[in-house]
Amino acid sequence: MVGCLMAAIPQKRTPDKKRGNKDTRVILIHSDKLYFKQRSNPDAQILVGNVCFHHDGAVLTCDSALYYEASNSFDAFGHVHMIQSDTLDLVSDVLFYNGFDQLARARYNVILKHTKNPKDISRLYCDSLDYDRIYDLGYFFEGGRLVDNKNTLTSEWGQYSPGTREAVFNYNVELKGENFTLISDTLHYNTGSNIANIVGRSNIDSGDNHIYSENGTYDTNNDHAVLLDRSIVQNKGRNITGDSLDYVGKDSISRAFGNVVYIDEVNKNMFKGGYAMFDDINDFAEATDSAVLIDYSQRDTFYCHADTFRMYSYDVNTDSVWREMRAYFHVRAFRKDIQAVCDSMVYISLDSCLTMYRDPIVWQNGQQLLGEEIKVWMNDSTIDSTQVIRQALSVERIDSIKYNQITGNLMHSYFLDGKMDWTWVDGNVLVNYFMYDDDSLLIGMNHLESTELRLYMNRDTSRLRKIFTPGGTGKLSPFGLVSSTERYLENFVWFDYVRPLHKDDIWEWRPKKAGTELKASVRRAPPKQKLGNKPQDKDKPAPKGKFQPSKSK
Repeated sequence: MVGCLMAAIPQKRTPDKKRGNKDTRVILIHSDKLYFKQRSNPDAQILVGNVCFHHDGAVLTCDSALYYEASNSFDAFGHVHMIQSDTLDLVSDVLFYNGFDQLARARYNVILKHTKNPKDISRLYCDSLDYDRIYDLGYFFEGGRLVDNKNTLTSEWGQYSPGTREAVFNYNVELKGENFTLISDTLHYNTGSNIANIVGRSNIDSGDNHIYSENGTYDTNNDHAVLLDRSIVQNKGRNITGDSLDYVGKDSISRAFGNVVYIDEVNKNMFKGGYAMFDDINDFAEATDSAVLIDYSQRDTFYCHADTFRMYSYDVNTDSVWREMRAYFHVRAFRKDIQAVCDSMVYISLDSCLTMYRDPIVWQNGQQLLGEEIKVWMNDSTIDSTQVIRQALSVERIDSIKYNQITGNLMHSYFLDGKMDWTWVDGNVLVNYFMYDDDSLLIGMNHLESTELRLYMNRDTSRLRKIFTPGGTGKLSPFGLVSSTERYLENFVWFDYVRPLHKDDIWEWRPKKAGTELKASVRRAPPKQKLGNKPQDKDKPAPKGKFQPSKSK
């Protein structure tokens, strides 16, 4: 009755581990000697000399062994050598093997290697290894060293699968190659592809480059890293961080994507944007997608936004290295003492010259400067001189209705301690300037027309000190008698609505209103000189005084 009841109750079965179809009994193939010790170890057969076992496709040899036939296990001693098909070659001083669990516990001077490919020199060295034949996994827990044809991997604990070549190392992990060292607490590594998968806090040092990452892959053959989760690449005081990074070590090229931050600790500037690329060999950099340049090398921080930034370096690896910074499209810049907008901009460190193209405007305090092209020469953080080329207009705001104005074809201003010292204007000079007496009382407005003009300023009061002109016409009128049309020059415009007001205002592009753009400047090409006649006029006589080609051969 009890048997019937037990048969009627559904029994829960635990799935077996995968096993082959062969007999799972451990078979003793050979031993020079075999004997028993009934009193001390009655369950063991004592084997001595050229011992050989076979179990489920694996062959083991050793100097001596204790064979437990009832438990389908044995303990092997001395020159233990286990070979499994064409995938595993295991040697050790001692090995404990259970045929039911197919678990081999190797101890002392353990070496695990491959036999499938003779050229594969991958070796795992340790003193304690548990090898699970069912899952093809070896576990070491008292320190291990994995060596392949490229690198050496060490850690305190880890596992290795000879079949898949996959290794998982933990605690004080070090992967060392010819040109790099990787330090981590957790690392996945494949000895076949030589690719390391970073899954924890890791540091990679390769020459002058240093990489920090907690998630990514590193191809040690090509020194190529694909990094995620705000990883960092450092090189000679320059750091680049992004949501994802692509680093090619042999070319020293780094690409960053998503919330990119680039910091140059040497020159004290930084980039931010959605994408950035850096070439350390050629010292080239590019930033796009909401890109902003921040320079904090001086007392006041400088902010500049453009669609694209590019930096080129020349005479690299010399004492005369110099750089060229280019900003393309919708450029807006802000610093407390100076602001600027233009379509594109170039800065050359060789002469500290900043050139702005296509509708550039520069503001400094209450002054506005614009033209077709503006050049600014810097002396450290202050302006040394400026040059406005073609359709130059300088405006100084006194109040809401009074503006000092100067226009000409070319305008060159010189500064001392950041304040204007004197200005030279050349070609079609027009001036509207408000005159004040020593008590700062308004005298009137001076209108002047000339071919050339020199203005000298009082830097303490920012007032006009004296004017030199080779000749021209002028008129000083009381302010009350100056009409609203005479108060402003023909090309006067005050672009206060375009001016960046603070560092966050550089992101909002505000173009000039229709009708206030600079007029197109026609620059005629010089006439070309030709010898002889035009091809279509070769049969006509050449004009007198011109060279006539010879008809002789």
